[in-house]
Amino acid sequence: MKKYLVSFLLFLMPALFLQAQTGLQLGNGLQSSMVIQQAKPMIYWGTATMGTEIHIKPDWSKKLYTAKAGADGNWQVSIEVPAVAENNYTPHTIEVYTNTEKQVLSDVLIGEVWLCSGQSNMDMELKPFLPWLQGVMDYEKEIAAANYPQIRLWDIKSDFKKMPVERCKGDWKICTPDNAKDFSAVAYYFGRELMNRLHVPVGLITSSIGATTCQAWTSRETLAADEALNKILYAYDTSAAAREPLDSVVTFEKLTRPTLLYNSMIYPLRNISLKGFLWYQGESNKDNQDIYARLCGAMIGNWRSLFNQGDLPFYYVQVAPYNWQLNDSTAYNYALFRDAQKDVLKVKNTGMVVTMDIADPADIHPRQKKEVGERLAWNALSKTYHVKNVQFLGPVFKGYSVSGATVKVSFEAGSIGAGLQTNDAAAPRHFYIAGEDKKFYYADAKIVNNQVVLTSEKVKKPVAVRYAYTNYPVTNFGNTDGLPAVPFRTDNW
Repeated sequence: MKKYLVSFLLFLMPALFLQAQTGLQLGNGLQSSMVIQQAKPMIYWGTATMGTEIHIKPDWSKKLYTAKAGADGNWQVSIEVPAVAENNYTPHTIEVYTNTEKQVLSDVLIGEVWLCSGQSNMDMELKPFLPWLQGVMDYEKEIAAANYPQIRLWDIKSDFKKMPVERCKGDWKICTPDNAKDFSAVAYYFGRELMNRLHVPVGLITSSIGATTCQAWTSRETLAADEALNKILYAYDTSAAAREPLDSVVTFEKLTRPTLLYNSMIYPLRNISLKGFLWYQGESNKDNQDIYARLCGAMIGNWRSLFNQGDLPFYYVQVAPYNWQLNDSTAYNYALFRDAQKDVLKVKNTGMVVTMDIADPADIHPRQKKEVGERLAWNALSKTYHVKNVQFLGPVFKGYSVSGATVKVSFEAGSIGAGLQTNDAAAPRHFYIAGEDKKFYYADAKIVNNQVVLTSEKVKKPVAVRYAYTNYPVTNFGNTDGLPAVPFRTDNW
């Protein structure tokens, strides 16, 4: 009996200790040096002893906000946040206090906040992580120049949970060379371009891990509600992995499991006010061409519902050319997946960045992350912030006509920009045409009056066109703004 009692007390002691230590605790990410989304109410939340009154006094407001901890210890209150003028980088303070405790958050900026998620190409830092990641182009110079106190960085630490949790780990940091070198390169370049164009503070939250699937970032309820997606959930729930104790050790298999990363690295962020989402993921779902658009679309809806801030913009990156160690120049399964990614554009308030021109077919982690981040920023600047004269789109296929053995391909007017061109002054590459025999042959291509004219001696009566529709074609064709054309095909063979 005594042994049982001792065991019970030992089991109970941590809970008793935590209860004794209960005090004022601020919610996830409410820290000094953070950025608060401008012109949008901000939820201030946390925990305290039941019945405790919590007072919040931001220095930009004359109002004193008050909340009361409920029976479960939770409290929250909505605080009005003003719009910020250009070049206003004023640091603010927020006082939070009870009758017995006081916390002061300092060096708080008001600006634009974006959540950046995905797998390794989003997670890839400015600095090398050898032998897998080579670092961005000219990383020594780029890191040395990354001194932007107007940009703040919050990197969520990797974790896995079977059920949604309230907290995740990570701290807001000022963008200095030492902090930026360990931060997502894509997110950094996005934020730098945004700050340089809008002239307001920018807060970047990264929640990303290499090798992860889209379903890992999606809630159980979302997957279960869709008959097709529920099959993914069912396959996991009935596997041996689902019955194993879950720890925080990273394994490639664990990174593909449904819901685990949503529970630990998205759900805890739900009270953060955001301007939008960035997404760079797909390699781990490359064989799910038939369902990826549906899966990613469901995840977008899931996140928008969770954050409860309307149809927040969602800008994402189409996967780059990669040979998958096959070195088969005719294989096109990865092109099919790019089509599935393109179909995500059917979801409201989305935008896609094309990377067909900036890649190394032998490296799944292209080093040209500056171009990726800036292209994401151009989407946001044009479509979210409505900045004029920002070209964010490369040539998008509109239609084609056939006259004898000649094909003329036209493109959407808004995607042409100031005109079509190649980035190396050579003829456009990776155009193919086919006749009724359904055999595609490389086409001679030239730009004429903002169209591309195609011919091939092997195809006398063309009926179909493909552009960059193989696994790893590094392209040279785009518009004069330096944006590459979107891959396409006119057939459904």
